[in-house]
Amino acid sequence: MKDKKVLFFYLFALLPFYLSLSSCVGKGYELVWSDEFNTNGRLSADWTFEQGFQRNNELQWYQPQNAWVEDGCLVIEARREQVPNPIYREGSSDWRRNRRQAEYTSACVTTQGRREFRYGRFEVRAKIPTTSGAWPAIWLLGHLRGGEANRWEWPQNGEIDMLEYYIKNGQPSILANVCWGGKEQWMPVWRESVKPFSHFIAKDSLWAEKFHVWRMDWTPRRIRLYVDDELLNDIDLRETQNQGFGGNTDNPFSNSVPSFGHYILLNLAIGSNGGTPDNSQFPLRYLVDYVRVYKKGKSEE
Repeated sequence: MKDKKVLFFYLFALLPFYLSLSSCVGKGYELVWSDEFNTNGRLSADWTFEQGFQRNNELQWYQPQNAWVEDGCLVIEARREQVPNPIYREGSSDWRRNRRQAEYTSACVTTQGRREFRYGRFEVRAKIPTTSGAWPAIWLLGHLRGGEANRWEWPQNGEIDMLEYYIKNGQPSILANVCWGGKEQWMPVWRESVKPFSHFIAKDSLWAEKFHVWRMDWTPRRIRLYVDDELLNDIDLRETQNQGFGGNTDNPFSNSVPSFGHYILLNLAIGSNGGTPDNSQFPLRYLVDYVRVYKKGKSEE
């Protein structure tokens, strides 16, 4: 009898967790992949890491040791520390090479080559740093497995930003965007949504201290982006055709290329669009409680 009581206690305690996982099933969705970050230490094999300087003239050096799992969360930590740049070349015009060292480190974790998706409901529960200099993001990039790499370089591969937090129009903002290829190389066409951070603080003065749920509902016809069930952006995928660079007029968000999928990136950038870092606030921590992907039957998409 005692063992039955213990079993009942544990089942009851875990009930909210299982209900949260199955919350979408009643709407025609089925959970197809998730990471709940429940095992302390290294990330699962579903994730890999970006290395070094990557994009946007950002200040951080990405390295795996700045990301780990602790107390039920993925922790991405940005630190103020110096790291030598092994590809430094004095006088180089390439910003990745003309810095003798990095002054900050952070991490970008990605499912590239491990997990790729097209369509479904994506949910990420996270707590983001909002101090000056921080640029946390939840985003996806298209990846064509196999050939035609040049045909599908950015932005022809299609970028989806479920979350970006940075300085826009002179003020901290929450952004939810998609972009695709224009008529020239590396010239994107954006469908952007910008909400001043003050919009969220006005509703909850403690917003920055809490976890929030970023969600994307992606069908062959639309991408809708939310935070805490507030619709931020609604994109009609009939309007997202690549505009011809390299002969590419396909749609990266609703194309029929069998091997085309999008992978997830979670990162904490420093500087650039994030603004001037407030060094007194380091280290910064970006916490991710879970990442979940649900699928819907084809007849219901």
